[in-house]
Amino acid sequence: LLRSGFRLLRDLNTFRMPCTPKTLQMLILLLFSNTQLNLIIAMLFVTADIISTVEFNHSGELLATGDKGGRVVIFQQELESKNQPLCRGEYNVYSTFQSHEPEFDYLKSLEIEEKINKIRWLPQKNAAQFLLSTNDKTIKLWKISERDKRPEGYNLKEEDGRYRDPTTVTTLRVPVFHPMDLMVEASPRRVFANAHTYHINSISVNSDCETYLSADDLRINLWNLEITDRSFNIVDIKPANMEELTEVITAAEFHPNQCNTFVYSSSKGTIRLCDMRASALCDQHSKLFEEPEDPSNRSFFSEIISSISDVKFSHSGRYMMTRDYLTVKIWDLNMESRPVETYQVHEYLRSKLCSLYENDCIFDKFECCWNGNDSVVMTGSYNNFFRMFDRGYRQDVTLEASRESSKPRSVLKPRKVCTGGKRKKDEISVDSLDFNKKILHTAWHPQDNIIAVATTNNLYIFQDRL
Repeated sequence: LLRSGFRLLRDLNTFRMPCTPKTLQMLILLLFSNTQLNLIIAMLFVTADIISTVEFNHSGELLATGDKGGRVVIFQQELESKNQPLCRGEYNVYSTFQSHEPEFDYLKSLEIEEKINKIRWLPQKNAAQFLLSTNDKTIKLWKISERDKRPEGYNLKEEDGRYRDPTTVTTLRVPVFHPMDLMVEASPRRVFANAHTYHINSISVNSDCETYLSADDLRINLWNLEITDRSFNIVDIKPANMEELTEVITAAEFHPNQCNTFVYSSSKGTIRLCDMRASALCDQHSKLFEEPEDPSNRSFFSEIISSISDVKFSHSGRYMMTRDYLTVKIWDLNMESRPVETYQVHEYLRSKLCSLYENDCIFDKFECCWNGNDSVVMTGSYNNFFRMFDRGYRQDVTLEASRESSKPRSVLKPRKVCTGGKRKKDEISVDSLDFNKKILHTAWHPQDNIIAVATTNNLYIFQDRL
């Protein structure tokens, strides 16, 4: 009963299905058959709407989000007009579709949730758009296309689709296309499955536009976009004895210009750059980026907070950015010994690591992103705060994404966290931060100063002042 009820509620929430008398009867039965079920149902609705990834396409015209319910929602940028010349930050819903469904692995007796872990757009080659979406086990290639004409005047079909009796056909008709309301279709073109034993944490499209990589905790696979039944294992860090395992892969990405180069980060705070020209199996890295640990900051939590949750190449390919729990670091690919820039995201939380460990917040995986010309970086924090760091002017700002402070056309006010006893009127105490409100996923428009930040089940889009 519980399982069928969950499925029913998920379907109602996903497709906004009308509540017919039959479904209403089942809902009433579920609600009153178990007094503890009300809370579970409420949590089910909320959890399915939590945004799990955000990604602009290469032009910035489209913005895709994935959620824990397995849905992908695509927003389209409003075109500027004479009446509204400043509406480039306006995005409207373009398409919504169910990308993944919950599955069950009968061999391992494990449930595979439908949550979308990553979305990556392919460079546009024709009128249609293509994107990759993945949950823990399965990657899918989707085609997003528009249709504003429909064929009419078939010889062997009626207008309603019924087949005509061939003996009644006495004249030859030439089918013609007639205009129709614009329809956006999302159709699955490829399904890449059965290649990962562990949970997929990253996918990255290669600059050759023919291959992409997928990474889980212990392995990285190389795929061809046209071949679904096999992939090539290019990194395997699984030891013969799992008791000897000391680190896992946390993120991986291809170089934006060099199709033979990729990097992957680990839970020990290291980044390895690999060259596929050197060997088919890239277990031996070409470069190892690691910052020596400061002995004065060594603590029980050092290894946990040094784990890298995201790695991103700059658009130029000269630098890469990594995000650990407390900092954002910029690395020059020509210097492995230490980062060239380090930005403190929320250093005031260092004294709170014990309580953050107890409530599991210390394991949160924050993402980071570059702006279009690599001059500013952005990442999220707690209390619905997000941080922006200007690399040239060495300035930073903390902003808040919330319904109260983010009214349309209003200007965001910088926020400041106070660590001492006395605080100013516009400051917030570190003890007042809400750790349930967090911004894990951020994205920056590839050309304009437009950003997208996800706060649990809300998506906020901001643009610079005009």
